[in-house]
Order: sequence, then C-alpha cells, then structure tokens
Amino acid sequence: MNFLFISPNYPESFWMFCRGLKRQGARVLAVVDQPYDSLKPELRANIDECFVVKSFHDYQEVLRAAGYFTWKYGKIDWIESNNEAWLTLDARLRDDFHVTTGFSLEQITEFQSKAAMKQYYERAGVPVSRYCLPKTLEEARAFVQEVGFPVVLKPDHGVGASFTYKISDDAQLVSCFEQTRDLHMILEEYIDADVITLDGITDQDGQIRFLGSMEYVGNCMDSVQQHDSIGTYYTFDVSDEYRQIAQRVADSFGIRSRFFHGEYFRLREDKPGLGKKGMLMGLEVNFRPPGGFAPDLLNYSNDMDIYDLWAQVITGHETSVSSRLKFSAGFAGRRNGVPYRYSVHEIEDMFRPELLNTEYLPPAFAAAMGDVTIKARFTSMERRAEFFLKAFERQ
Repeated sequence: MNFLFISPNYPESFWMFCRGLKRQGARVLAVVDQPYDSLKPELRANIDECFVVKSFHDYQEVLRAAGYFTWKYGKIDWIESNNEAWLTLDARLRDDFHVTTGFSLEQITEFQSKAAMKQYYERAGVPVSRYCLPKTLEEARAFVQEVGFPVVLKPDHGVGASFTYKISDDAQLVSCFEQTRDLHMILEEYIDADVITLDGITDQDGQIRFLGSMEYVGNCMDSVQQHDSIGTYYTFDVSDEYRQIAQRVADSFGIRSRFFHGEYFRLREDKPGLGKKGMLMGLEVNFRPPGGFAPDLLNYSNDMDIYDLWAQVITGHETSVSSRLKFSAGFAGRRNGVPYRYSVHEIEDMFRPELLNTEYLPPAFAAAMGDVTIKARFTSMERRAEFFLKAFERQ
C-alpha cells in the first residue's frame, strides 16, 4: 500500500500516524513544508521518502510531489492529512490521481458547509437548529422575527469559534452583520444546550470500530470570545443511544475508513418543536481526528494507541475496543491574568496521582484551550468534578 501523508510534521504528534502505518506494512510517503533536517527524528524514522515543498498553498508544488511519488512507486492508494486545514487539498489530489479511498473535492466542499450538514443530520433522524443564510440585513431581521433573540452568527465554512457571535438585540445584529458582510455566514437560532462530541473511527464498510464521547467544562465560544476558562474530558461510557446516533450519522455522510469528530447540542431543557431535555441535536461533523491533544486524551482514557488503531482500520485489519473506557482523561485550560484561588503548582500537588502533564501553550492554541493546560485522568466522576472545581475556582 502506498500512503501519501500530507503534513505529518504538524501537529508534531502526527508522526505517530506514520508509525502506525509502518507497523501495518504500508509504504509511507510524506509531503512536508519545512526542511527535512528539522523534522522530528521519530517522523523521519517512520516514512519511506519525503518531498519538501515551500508551501501547501501552492497546489502545483504539491501536485509535483504526488506525481514524483507516483512515477517512483506506482499508484497511490491513500491520500490523507487528518488535518482540517488540508482536507480540501487532500480531496483535490485524490481527484487528480484517481484515488477513491476518501472524499472527492465535490463531497468535501459540500460537507464543510454547516448549512449542507444539516440535511445529512436530518436524514439520520437527528434534529438541527433552524437557520438562514442571510444575504441582506432585511433577511437576517426576518429570520430573527421568526425565531426571536438570541441568535448565533458564524461562518458557514469554518472551524472553531472565530467570527462567531451571540446576538441579543437589533443593534448587535446590525453591527455583526456589517463586520461580516464580505463573509459567507449562517444565522442560527440560539440553543440552550451543552456541547458534547462523538469521536470515532469507521472501517471500510462504514461500521464504527471505536467511539468516545467528550464533554466540555465551560463553553468553547466563550473561551475564544471572552477568554474564559475551559476544560474537556472523555466520559467513562458511551450509551447505546449515542452509539446508534453516531452510526446513523456516519451512514448518512458515508464516512468510511476514517476518523470523524461529531459535535452535538444536548438540550438543557425542553425545546418546543425540537425535543425534550437531554436530547441530542446535530451541530457539525469534522472528517478528521478531534483537534488539539484530544487524540492523546483518548489514549490516556483507554490505555491504547489511537494512532495505531486508525492504521489497523486503514489497512483492513480487524479491531476490537472495549465500550467502557478504563479512565476519564481531560484537561483544565486556565487563562493568564485570571485570579484563580489555587496556583498551577497547588493544583498539581492536589491531584498528583491523577496528573498527566502541564503544558504552556503558544497564542495560536491558547485562544481556544487556555494559556496553561493541566491534563489528568480519573477513575471516578467525583474526583474528576473536584479537579475542575479546584482548577477553575477564583479568589
């Protein structure tokens, strides 16, 4: 098998995907955008050959890299980056080199639209929030007249909480609409809900071979917009109901032999016309692993190697993972300048048996996850709740 891996050098942990592929007997061909000698030794040790380009934004450069590998090694069987930034690049290369083991450019373009995703959720029997794609302020106001304030305005194509606004009155609507006039935005009714994820891997038949569920402590939108503290953890169990929902959604989108990171609203109260408290509503699906260090939290939660499991699925090997996680691993993301009651060192001492590591993040990651992240794993929900309470408690 010839596996073309786009950008295995970033994030740094992605070298482990290459290691998993090599363990399963694949030939790993890498395209990177930094000097070869600067790559992690672990990455260099787990690729068969590397092609260096100046920029992934220069498609002709990347096309030449894939062409060279085809000339030298024969037909490419897989093209993947597992990275949201390059999903469109992956798909474009697949089309040009007739690689059918992943989504085409037409498919991935449609799937990256939040409005288009709603149709797939509904096909899977999962309700979604009402929305419109306003081209004029009048259209936006008409939608608000129908659903009422608050509403949420965000890019129709985009990841994370950038350019996302919770709008509570007409003055805010006018201001946010003017700021984003040149962007393709979606306007949605506001849902009073928690956000959870269903993250997994499907095999070549679309059957889910692994599934984990992440819960948030805090709100991702508030974390980015208001620089609030935020945390996440993977739960000990994934209910049969959630497993059925995840499988129906995977079937609807046609997700095969790949990671998925599905985001859902869980209603905090009954919502007339939508459902009862505790019901899940579709938010969006990303066709890649969960972001940041979430794959490592999955590993810590399961005492497993998620990178190797993915490679086993890609190469057609049988996989079997317990439905109950051994641990619940998570992180508390804290902000510089917030007067927390306990210092980082005090939190580390209090939870020394559960502590995994503490990381000080660069600005690009800190915006969503906090300036300081304290990672830990737990054997009880009570101890986990105590950790987040102490980590975020203020003076």
